[in-house]
Amino acid sequence: MANLIVGLLCLYLLCFGVMFWLISWRLEGNRLGMDVFALGNAMLGLAYVLQLLEGLPGWSAASVLNHTLTLCTPVVYAVGGLRFFGRPTPLLRPVLALALAYSVAQLLVHALLGPAARHAMLALLSALLMAAMVAGVLYAMRGVARDLRLEMALFAVLIAGLGVLNAAKFQRLLQLGLAALEPGQRFQTVFYLYMSFLATVLAPTMVWLVLHRLTDALRAAAAHDPLTQLLNRRGLLAALEQHFGQRTAAPACVLLLDIDHFKRVNDTHGHRVGDEVLCQVARTLRSTVRGGDLVSRTGGEEFVIVGLHGEAGALALAERLRLAIERQEVPIAGAGAPLRCTVTIGLSQPFQHLAGFDAALQIADAALYRGKADGRNRVVAGSPAPADAEATEARVADIDPALRTA
Repeated sequence: MANLIVGLLCLYLLCFGVMFWLISWRLEGNRLGMDVFALGNAMLGLAYVLQLLEGLPGWSAASVLNHTLTLCTPVVYAVGGLRFFGRPTPLLRPVLALALAYSVAQLLVHALLGPAARHAMLALLSALLMAAMVAGVLYAMRGVARDLRLEMALFAVLIAGLGVLNAAKFQRLLQLGLAALEPGQRFQTVFYLYMSFLATVLAPTMVWLVLHRLTDALRAAAAHDPLTQLLNRRGLLAALEQHFGQRTAAPACVLLLDIDHFKRVNDTHGHRVGDEVLCQVARTLRSTVRGGDLVSRTGGEEFVIVGLHGEAGALALAERLRLAIERQEVPIAGAGAPLRCTVTIGLSQPFQHLAGFDAALQIADAALYRGKADGRNRVVAGSPAPADAEATEARVADIDPALRTA
């Protein structure tokens, strides 16, 4: 019965390893650690194949390789988990160093303490590795995996169960010696049943996590500008809806920011430099706004900042943004001096509901055009009267129609 369970376990591990590898191959750029999980499954599956070929526990090169693969597999899975959460972690050298060190340790323990001690060492180290993995999962739940707490809690419970079984195996080896590893032992059957259960449950859970990550990435891509990675209009409206859905939501103000003479930058230096200017402005906005404020690029050289802290301080924020961008330099390859840009910012009146966003944007737009007409590189507060905004826009168009694209 135990050999049958181990055989099925090998089949599970190798089949799911192939599936993980195929998923990683389709992911191409960011493999989400699936290639590493495929390697871990292949290593553990090979370890159990060697165990089946070996038969009764003994001393052989296959047995040493089996133990080394078994101990290195949790480390490989841990590296895969780190890569899944975007933490680039080296794999080859640490695993090879561990494999070499543990192979030497097996030789020493077997020579000094006998074969039972070698199996006990594997069980003890496996239990300690499981404990470390559980601690890592619990730590991740408070940081990079806080949006996957349910799945991480499941992982922690399952890994902890495997750790308990390895600790029990260690105790049985101390008491019974190699007799504890005989296939007919009930404990061995329970151990392999639990391993088969893990292989059956964890693999689909990993596929679910990959789909979750890909869905989140698609949702984020749909809500962000691909060049600057700021929110686009869709993402901005979604964030505003979430803000005003709170009972204690403060009024918001719109700051409409436009880069002065941006068309001249593109015509003189090319669109690549123009894109770098947009990215530099985006970085400056992100680093200058207050915590919780929303920053978006709505198109072209226009940026919309929504201050979520009420009217107080909105004018000061706008002036701080203007000065920060004015002081920034954009290096240009082959040019003698870096490029400096200025911006004009129109400021709306505060609004208290999502439905008021478009009206506030029109007010800020009218104020922006007044700033353009008055010489650019300035902050202008808007008037709450829509009629005044339309009159201002018409006046600016009469003065200089080119201002509408400047």
